[in-house]
Amino acid sequence: MEQRFKSLSLFEFQERFSSAEDCILYLVNLKWGKGFRCKKCGHRHSCSGKAAHSRQCTSCRYVESPTAQTLFHQVKFDLLKAFYIVYFVSTNKKGITSTELSRKLNLRQKTCWSFKRKVMKAMKSSGNHPITGKAEVDETVFGGQETGVKGRKNNNKKLVVIGIEKKKKGISRMYARVIEKADAKNLGAFMEDHIAPKADVTTDKWTGYKPLKKNFENLTQIYSGKKGGNFPDLHRAIMNMKAWLRGVHHHVNDLQDYLHEYCYRFNRSFMKENIFDNLLIRMVNSSPCLIKNISD
Repeated sequence: MEQRFKSLSLFEFQERFSSAEDCILYLVNLKWGKGFRCKKCGHRHSCSGKAAHSRQCTSCRYVESPTAQTLFHQVKFDLLKAFYIVYFVSTNKKGITSTELSRKLNLRQKTCWSFKRKVMKAMKSSGNHPITGKAEVDETVFGGQETGVKGRKNNNKKLVVIGIEKKKKGISRMYARVIEKADAKNLGAFMEDHIAPKADVTTDKWTGYKPLKKNFENLTQIYSGKKGGNFPDLHRAIMNMKAWLRGVHHHVNDLQDYLHEYCYRFNRSFMKENIFDNLLIRMVNSSPCLIKNISD
């Protein structure tokens, strides 16, 4: 039954998902298509539950719906509209605001914002694909100008470390993380999560990177140059990210989720696998996230 939605157009999406029932059946296949496993006791056999499309564990009698224990858990509005939000968020290259989603789907803006944040949670890097080739790492500040604040220091602004993987004449992958300080602890944690120890890493002369040479033996520090002239690809990537953020998000609150969204979409822009299909799989495999805990 599995189908890849390569280059899925809006017309194709509407043809495949014309009702909430279509969405439920798709979730059933994603969740149990390769076999049932009880979320409570781990038992692998089930029977039909009382509710349509639900499964009941034959050992502990736990009943589970297709949306339970996923990011679709306790969705209070039409599931078809939830699928539309996933589609628009994943396929709009420039992103889409909750206000625009509200107009398109005739939902409250706050409802769209809340569910979009759940979708963005699923976009967080799995950490399974670290940069293994040539990497460049630098920090930057997101937010408006602050009086009397210079360089890496900030008050309301957010300090972000960004790493890219260079291939041929372009960038093949990028990761970004909000950090408290540009010290070895924070920079090292980011690099350990997203860059392989044997990768060829180039950074500027900032002192926070120097202690990391013990874990990244191929780390090289060079002067950044005038206006970052020695890191043109990295700085271009940073400027593009900031320009995108200004279009969909006008402050630095909840910044990390937006960085997840941007990097997720960027990293899959060269892949044949459909981004919409991949994101639905991630949402089914992710734990529920209540709205009151959405910022955690």
